[in-house]
Amino acid sequence: MKIALMDSGIGLLAAAAAVRRLRPDADLVLSSDPDGMPWGPRTPDDLTGRALAVARAAAAHRPDALIVACNTATVHALDAVRAELEPAIPVIGTVPAIKPAAAAGGRMAIWATPATTGSPYQRGLIRDFATGARVTEVPCPGLADAVEAADDAAVTAAVAAAAALTPADVTDVVLGCTHYELTGAPIRAALAARTGGADLVYYGSAEPVALQALRRLGVTAEPGLPRTGGLTVLHSGREAALPAAAFAYAEGRVLSGQGAPVG
Repeated sequence: MKIALMDSGIGLLAAAAAVRRLRPDADLVLSSDPDGMPWGPRTPDDLTGRALAVARAAAAHRPDALIVACNTATVHALDAVRAELEPAIPVIGTVPAIKPAAAAGGRMAIWATPATTGSPYQRGLIRDFATGARVTEVPCPGLADAVEAADDAAVTAAVAAAAALTPADVTDVVLGCTHYELTGAPIRAALAARTGGADLVYYGSAEPVALQALRRLGVTAEPGLPRTGGLTVLHSGREAALPAAAFAYAEGRVLSGQGAPVG
């Protein structure tokens, strides 16, 4: 079994590590776009073109499924990628976990990029799944870029700014960008200070999207299988190694074979 994941940068590491944990036997193809990142500031048409190129590079390795492990690319390019690759290759998008967070019935904060915060896409998810819930949209300028660069000082500053915008009585936090799941510890520490140590519930997309990919393939999670899956890394279509920044995160070390499963 071979599963590909695509993103502009290392935001795909969280979902890739989840797939590795759930199916250690799966071969993984990680297709990113260092030549074209970041995707967020691009026009929708330009972003879609970059995303299609990254998807085609992954598809050339004949995966059984492709995960679009990027919220921005899912918003703007998922339909185009599906139109080109399906039904031969199932394509799974990444959606912020607003629905399960709303079902918990608490006060929800949605951390997302400035482009996503307040967007028709995110507001539509809130309307469809969280009508009547207490929701605060929290823009996180610079956080994804800081995570991409593995810049601890910039991560700390961006997290502190977002935490200051988060209500002190929040109970549930949706991480609405795949990069944010790589830096959970600083986020948890900042929000613990903000909420007086309250036991918050965090909702990411890495494991749900990994499980959805397995469902689309008609297989089950079997984390006890031998770890025999290989790893192929593509940078704007070129075979490469994991970037140095990936090793700053547990997920990157897991994928390189240097760490225990994350989960």
